[in-house]
Amino acid sequence: MMSRRGFGRGLALGATASFAALIPGAARALAPRRGGTLTMIIQPEPPVLVTLAHTAGPTTRVSPKVTEGLLTFDLDFRPKPQLATQWSVSPDGLRSRFALRENVRWHDGQPFTASDVAHSIALLKEHHPRGRSTFASVTEVLTPDPLTVEIVLSRPAPYLLAALTASESPIVPKHLYGSGDPLANPNGRAPIGTGPFVFKEWKQGSHILFERNPNYWDPGKPHLDRIIVRFIADASARAIALETGEALFAPDTPVPLGQLEALQANPNLILEKRGYDYQPIVYRLEFNLANRYFRDRKVRQAVAHAIDREAINRVVFYGFSTSAPASISPALREFYNPDIPRHDFDPKRAEALLDAAGLPRGADGTRFKLFHDYMPYSDTYQQLGAYTRQALAKVGVAVTLRSQDVPSWFKRTYTDRDFDFMSNAMSHSFDPTVGVQRLYWSKNFKPGVPFSNGSGYSNPDVDRLLEAAAVETDPAQRRDLFRQFQVLVATDLPDINLVTGANLTIANTRLVDHTTTIDGPSANFADVWINA
Repeated sequence: MMSRRGFGRGLALGATASFAALIPGAARALAPRRGGTLTMIIQPEPPVLVTLAHTAGPTTRVSPKVTEGLLTFDLDFRPKPQLATQWSVSPDGLRSRFALRENVRWHDGQPFTASDVAHSIALLKEHHPRGRSTFASVTEVLTPDPLTVEIVLSRPAPYLLAALTASESPIVPKHLYGSGDPLANPNGRAPIGTGPFVFKEWKQGSHILFERNPNYWDPGKPHLDRIIVRFIADASARAIALETGEALFAPDTPVPLGQLEALQANPNLILEKRGYDYQPIVYRLEFNLANRYFRDRKVRQAVAHAIDREAINRVVFYGFSTSAPASISPALREFYNPDIPRHDFDPKRAEALLDAAGLPRGADGTRFKLFHDYMPYSDTYQQLGAYTRQALAKVGVAVTLRSQDVPSWFKRTYTDRDFDFMSNAMSHSFDPTVGVQRLYWSKNFKPGVPFSNGSGYSNPDVDRLLEAAAVETDPAQRRDLFRQFQVLVATDLPDINLVTGANLTIANTRLVDHTTTIDGPSANFADVWINA
């Protein structure tokens, strides 16, 4: 037997978690019911239906229903078999070996083999936005027999197993991707996979239809007959569809946060917070360290002391967020360090720091003026900007908010670097090397590249810790490296991490087992059923 022992963040496969405790009491005593149609809402419409070369959120929600991965992970981030049934990692961390599931067929009847896995990893390494770094150390993928795969690395990649989910690293059929441009492959719009559901149609602007795979490798599954994925642009219409039962499932906080309280009062609906820890989002303020004021750490500390995370949770996120002061999200429990230098809400301390920085109040009470560029993705960012302006005004810093379209914001902040400080939100992903390193590594300060080291931060000790953690195979030592990293960043303060969370699924109480994996809405839904 191949070992399934500890891989990074809680990847030891111990006793399987019991999901019975997660099911409403009325459904808990019942066996899963066969049949029915799940209508779910995804907004906006996905650009493509396979995550081979895309990380768009809507695509990650639909792709795994058809196109599976080697592994999945329960809510405690423990690995579970999907297309791989057993796996092991060599002591030096340079070889990962997988035994593949037998008697699996693609939806067109072709057999699934190790060559499909090897070809998919090669495509992900070349074309997937995160796969280019996740699989960067892969030198070859060996296929000693049709049901065995061995990934060979030039250096350890302790985060690799965590990347092998269907949404992050889909396994696609080699016989359809053997030649041509994979980005233009028609399979991206009409996918053929190994999953529990078979693609039937995509009517743009309206819906996607998936139907039950009668030849699925897991006997008796899926329980559902079909899934209809609808696109509803209007938030009020989405709320009505959920309230009336026209739709049973909608991820990614499908209605404005201000409407959630009313939906919570509906006895037929539940608000599910789990299922988002695979890609936890952290909202933050990021300083331009070339700015004349923010070059001074005392000024950055003063801004931190002027910000009240509890107020942000109440005013901006309606109570649906959690404080996240460190440079690694608390959702990444194994790596998060709560014992960092703190700069908690203390306006008097903020005032004293600004005085010490030689920035006294003028006759009008203003110390200096700044522009704040908030990410123009939704009203949430505008509200966060408005709160920041109000909070800094109380300590004598005048802030002007700049509203702009998305391309203009990218150009101003990441290309032209014509900003004082900005607000944005970043996914910390399933591992800090994948999701966090890009934000603080000096080698990732690349003007023109979005969602990278936008502050221009450079600290050789931080670089050393990040680079060591990226290849450290001992879980305890790797945790310690990331804990040290968080202390240094909290001391230097190139940004202010504010809150995490505020992502919810709204589901009908009749829908059972819809959130049993760490990536919740991005699961394959083979286990989901409707309690009539």
